[in-house]
Amino acid sequence: MGNKFDELLTQVGTGWWNMIYFITTCYWYLLIPPQVLSGVYLTPLVNHTCLPPPLDDPVEISSDSCSYLVNNSFSGEVEEFPCNEWEYDTSVYINTLTKEFNLVCERGYLRATYQSIYMSATIFSSMVGGYIADRYGRKFVVLVTQLIYAVLGFSISFANNFSLILALRFIMGCVGLPTIYILSLEVCEVKYRSVVGILTGLPWAIGTMAWGGVASQVRDWRWLQLYVTLPFVLIIPLLFLMDESPRWLIVRGQCDRAREILQKAARWNKTQLPSEEALKKLMLDIKEELVEPEKPVLKEKQNRRWTFLKTPALCRTRPMRIITFIFSLNLFISALVFCGLSLSGANYSADPFIYIVLGGLMEVPGYSLTAPLINRVGRKWPTIWGYVLSGIAILLLVFIPDNIQWLVMTLAMLGKLCNSGAFMIIFVYMSEVLPTEVRLQGVGATIMTCQLGATIAPYITDFVGPLVPWAPSVIFGVSSLVAGVAMLPLHETLDAPMPDTINDVPNISLKPRLSRRKRDVVVDEEEKLNKQPA
Repeated sequence: MGNKFDELLTQVGTGWWNMIYFITTCYWYLLIPPQVLSGVYLTPLVNHTCLPPPLDDPVEISSDSCSYLVNNSFSGEVEEFPCNEWEYDTSVYINTLTKEFNLVCERGYLRATYQSIYMSATIFSSMVGGYIADRYGRKFVVLVTQLIYAVLGFSISFANNFSLILALRFIMGCVGLPTIYILSLEVCEVKYRSVVGILTGLPWAIGTMAWGGVASQVRDWRWLQLYVTLPFVLIIPLLFLMDESPRWLIVRGQCDRAREILQKAARWNKTQLPSEEALKKLMLDIKEELVEPEKPVLKEKQNRRWTFLKTPALCRTRPMRIITFIFSLNLFISALVFCGLSLSGANYSADPFIYIVLGGLMEVPGYSLTAPLINRVGRKWPTIWGYVLSGIAILLLVFIPDNIQWLVMTLAMLGKLCNSGAFMIIFVYMSEVLPTEVRLQGVGATIMTCQLGATIAPYITDFVGPLVPWAPSVIFGVSSLVAGVAMLPLHETLDAPMPDTINDVPNISLKPRLSRRKRDVVVDEEEKLNKQPA
């Protein structure tokens, strides 16, 4: 589907018109990491000491600084009281949300909630984002959501209520849709589409490194949030320079508007389009090609009361159930480990700023070197080895003493590098394994599990980590190994045709496969049995 429109894009060519989309998308992904990973520096675990009220009786502070013990001189008993005020260490951070709103002790879980509430909102946005963009248009959704996103980022800087800050973070996650990425791919020539898809991931890595650099210079959370939000102002002119997706306009029947945009694109790119009559006929053909014809519905199936009992297409056959389960599990683990490592600066490094910068640096080869690798050796085994090596590196952290900081940092960065590479490959792999019939459904369902993993990760790093220091490494390491083993039943897709229907998906067996020699022996024995007289 879409071959005629792709041919039309080839005639439009690649030039300044396409570069506007590419530059805007890259700039957007450059600004996102400080907002997504803001909990690293806005709600860190800060050393704190309980400040009991002035008392005449002797007072002893508990080891966790969450309570104080009073030796009552009248009764002779020792009474325990919860601490309500603390003194915070300001040697690393001058002011944080942790300090300003006392996110310690009984309120310590709110540090992880601040980070995870954004990711939990993306579960909602992944479900409705595609529907909204298909109904109201790509550019409209991009313009509205990104303006709201920027306003919310500024609002957090001035908020004085932590519940309000959490609400603003949740709404940011809801409007942080990937629509601009879809728009940039829809106006891109086919021959550059895979390159653009990979290169738009690099600004995320650069933005992560910039986040660590800016935070090292600005140690007050309000000013830090304001500084990383100010660059959003520069994206507004770029948003108005972009046009609506011609593909979407043609599908919606707005051919005149699509023709004007394509003619503008041809002028900007200095190319020549077909005549107006030929272009009009071509767009009508494209509309027929892109719009899926309505399927006849049997009368007995028109009663919608029982539609909820129908088996989802992703679970209709055994191979589809296995594929859906494997990719859902792997994306859940990928996001869990990726976000867990990104938020573990306090656990794996003495300098949380250097840790984030190096973490972003490790993502660069993870995103850029995967494309030539999978084109040469395939998708399956690079993904498996990426997960396995990441798991081994993270598990080794359990046995390394904390005082050997260089080795701890090296293993953590190796785990991040391998996980980033596997994370990048699996999206390509999934699009080639899932059939066209349910590809968008499969991507949407598995991305939901991906966001769920990102939602859980902050509680492991910020809540479980301080209680059991080795637990996060074990959880992330074992999970990565499980993800690698789970990929074994899948088939290789290098140079293989993409399936169009569920019936085109190869049968998948979870049983161990026989070697070629053993298979030949089994076939010979079956042939001998078949030749014997009944």
